[in-house]
Amino acid sequence: MHDASYKLLFSHSEMVKDLLQGFVPEDWVQALDFSTLERLNASYVADDLRHRHDDVVWRVRFRDRWVYVYLLMEFQSTVDHSMAARILTYTGLLYQDLMRSQTFHPGGLPSVFPIVLYNGKPRWKAAVEMGQLIQPTPPALRPYQPQQRFLLLDEGAYDRHQLASLRNLVAAVFRLENSRSPGEVLGVVSALVDWLKDPAQASLRRAFTVWIKRVILADQNNPVSEHITELEELRTMLAQRVEEWKQEWREEGRAEGRAEMLNSERSMLLRLTRLRFDPSTADALSPLLDRIAEPLQLEQVGEWLILCGSGEDLLARVQDLLQAPSPVGSPQKYPAPGQ
Repeated sequence: MHDASYKLLFSHSEMVKDLLQGFVPEDWVQALDFSTLERLNASYVADDLRHRHDDVVWRVRFRDRWVYVYLLMEFQSTVDHSMAARILTYTGLLYQDLMRSQTFHPGGLPSVFPIVLYNGKPRWKAAVEMGQLIQPTPPALRPYQPQQRFLLLDEGAYDRHQLASLRNLVAAVFRLENSRSPGEVLGVVSALVDWLKDPAQASLRRAFTVWIKRVILADQNNPVSEHITELEELRTMLAQRVEEWKQEWREEGRAEGRAEMLNSERSMLLRLTRLRFDPSTADALSPLLDRIAEPLQLEQVGEWLILCGSGEDLLARVQDLLQAPSPVGSPQKYPAPGQ
C-alpha cells in the first residue's frame, strides 16, 4: 500500500518537477523543459516474455535539443542489497521496449536517470552502483563489466529544519514521513492546502489526501477520515484530533505523575520498614503495597509503621486494609494498635 500511494503521488508532473529541482544537485536539471514532462507506460515485457511492472517512468526534454531523459523511479521501504543490479535490469527492459516500439530518437537511445526513493527507518548502506556488486576484476576485463549507478534519496537522512524551509512538494512528503507529532503533520498539511489552491491541482490534492490517510494516519484508526477526499477537510479533522491528542497526553501525563508519586511513597515505606523492623518484613510488605493505589491508604500504612509494635502486626493491618478497602477519597478509620 505504501508503494502504491507513492506511485499515485508521483503520477503528477508537479511532484516530478519538485523532485528534480529540489533534490537533484546537478547543473543539467536547470536545462530541462518541464513543460514537456510526460509519463510513459511503465509495464515492459522482455523478449523472454517475463513481465516487469515498473514504478513510475517519465520523460522530459532538454530546452536546447531534442534529447529525452527518462526518469526511472523505484520506491523502496527496505534496504535491498541487489538494488543496483535491479536498476540495471529495469534500464535494459526500458531500452528493449523503446527499440521494439521504435519510439526513440534516430540519433540513438536516450539517457536514463534512475532514482531510488527510500523511506525505511535504518539508513541505506547498500551499493548504489553496479560496479560495487562485482568482485575485483583484472584490468583487462573491466571494460566488459556493466557500469551503472542510481541516485539514492534517503528520506530520513535529510535535516528536518532544512526541509521545513523549502516550498517543495517532495520536501513536504519527506517531512510527513518523518513527522514526530500530530502538530507537525497538521503544519505540513496546512502548507499543502496553501500551495495547492489552484483548481487545476485538484487531482494532486486528492492524491495527497489519499496518501496521508493510508500512510501517515494509518495507525490512528479513525473511521471519519475514510470519507474525507480533500486536503482542507483533512486539515480540519487533524486540527480537531490534535486537540484530542493533547488532552490525552495531559491525562496520560497526570496518570504517570500519580504513578510516580505512589511508587515513591511505596519505596519510602519499605525503607522505613527495614529500619523499624527487618528486611524480611519489608519483603513481605512489598507485594501488599503494590496492590494499594490510593495515597490516603498508603498514608494509613505510614501511621501503622510508627504505631505497630511488631512487623507481624503491621502486615496483618495491611492485609485487613486490602480485604476491606475504603471508598476512593474517604479515609477509613482503624483502631490504633492494641485497641
